[in-house]
Amino acid sequence: MTEPGKYIRDSRAIISQVMLPTDANVTGNVHGGMIMKMADDAGAIVAVRHSRRIVVTVAVDSITFLSPIYVGNLVTFTATLSYVGRTSMEVEVLVEAEDLLTGEKTHTNTAYLVYVALDEHGRPSEVPPLIPETDEERERIANGRKRQEARLSRRREGI
Repeated sequence: MTEPGKYIRDSRAIISQVMLPTDANVTGNVHGGMIMKMADDAGAIVAVRHSRRIVVTVAVDSITFLSPIYVGNLVTFTATLSYVGRTSMEVEVLVEAEDLLTGEKTHTNTAYLVYVALDEHGRPSEVPPLIPETDEERERIANGRKRQEARLSRRREGI
């Protein structure tokens, strides 16, 4: 049995990390795979906080890198629930790079990741619904529902 509902603010997560030479490719840009892994980590924290269950990543919408991230940048991942189904949760992860010497911040990408909560037997488990508190949150959930419907439609069509 799931809880009656939870607020978006209760599961939000913010993770920051300075990018080091080991995170970069030969041109000095941070590997996209490193950013994707860290976005997945931030999203999973949100999904676990909401469901209080082990979660698995089941979908990642396209990730477009708007600008490079360099060694020495502080990269911040702000992860927020944007939709909750019966057993699945969509998390929006905003990624921002900051040049610590100048203070300049750049939005580098946004990703939407979908997680499914698992019970103690490894089967999908129901999760609490979201309780929106503002018009912005109601719009966030409505947009998330549209993305989920599109994902399910593509899946049915075998795309």
